[in-house]
Amino acid sequence: MNIDKIQDDLEQLVTAGIVKRHENLKDHVYTKMGGKADILAAPATYEEIQKIVTYAEQNGITLTVLGNGSNVIIRDGGVRGIVLQTAGLTEMGIRDNLLYAQCGAKIIDVSRYALDMELTGLEFACGIPGTVGGALYMNAGAYGGEVKDVLHSALAITKSGQLVTLQGDDLQWGYRKSVFASGEYIVLEANFAMTSGDALTIKAKMDELTYLRESKQPLEYPSCGSVFKRPPGRFAGQLIQESGLQGTRIGGAEVSRKHAGFIVNADNATASDYIGLIHHVRATVKDKFGVELETEVEIIGEE
Repeated sequence: MNIDKIQDDLEQLVTAGIVKRHENLKDHVYTKMGGKADILAAPATYEEIQKIVTYAEQNGITLTVLGNGSNVIIRDGGVRGIVLQTAGLTEMGIRDNLLYAQCGAKIIDVSRYALDMELTGLEFACGIPGTVGGALYMNAGAYGGEVKDVLHSALAITKSGQLVTLQGDDLQWGYRKSVFASGEYIVLEANFAMTSGDALTIKAKMDELTYLRESKQPLEYPSCGSVFKRPPGRFAGQLIQESGLQGTRIGGAEVSRKHAGFIVNADNATASDYIGLIHHVRATVKDKFGVELETEVEIIGEE
C-alpha cells in the first residue's frame, strides 16, 4: 500500500488540511493509548465523507470509522489504511418535528440541547461521552434508557458511497448493537422522536443521573468506560468485584478501585497492558463464576 499516493489522491478530493499521515491515534481516543494511523481523514461535510468512502471502496483500501474514541481501544501497532474521523460533524437542530443531530455531535450535548428545547426522552444519555454515530452503532444506553427508544430514523452512507435513510425498525437493534456494527453502513445523521416535557423535571432527572455517574465512575482517569456488557441476570462490575480484582494491574492499566466495571489508564498504560488486563479479568470471572464476560468496548488495529 502506497501511503504517499493515498494521501495525494485524497488531498485532490477533499479540503486541504483534513488528511494527515502517521497520526498518533492515542491523541484521539479516551484511553490515551494506541498506535498510529496510516492516514487520518477528518472531513467536515457529508460530501467529503462520500468521496473518501467511495475512494476507499474503489481502491480496495481498508476504511475504519472513528468518532471521538470514547468506546474504543487502538492496539499499539496502529491502524492500516484510512481512518475516517467523523467527530467534526456536530450540527443539531429541529426539523420536521424531529430533533436531528450529525454523527460527530456528542450525545451528551444532544441531551442538553433537548433540555433547552424542553423535549424529553434523552435524559438517560446525559452522561454518555460518545458521539451520535457511536451511540447508534452500539445502541448506547444507561439508567434504563437506550437509543432505540427514541430514534426515529438515520441518514447513512453505504460502503459504495450511496446515501440511504434507515427507519428505526430497520436498524436490527440488540443489546449494545445495531445494524451499523455489520460495517455495511456509516451513520451520518440521527433523527430523534422526542415529546414535549417540563424543563425543570427534565433537568432534575439529568442532574440526578449526572450525580450518580460522577459519584460512582472513575472519571479522573482515562478509560473506555464500561469494558464489558451486562451478562444475563448479572452485573459485570459485581462479578469482577467479587472476584477480588479491583486494583489489579498489568503495566499501567488497572481495574478501577471505584467501579470494578472500568479499567483505567492509571500510569501511561499501553494498549497491550489494557487488553492483557481484559483477558485476565475474563479468565478470572469465568474460573470463579462460570460466566463468560463479553466486551462492550471495540478493539481495533494491529499488535
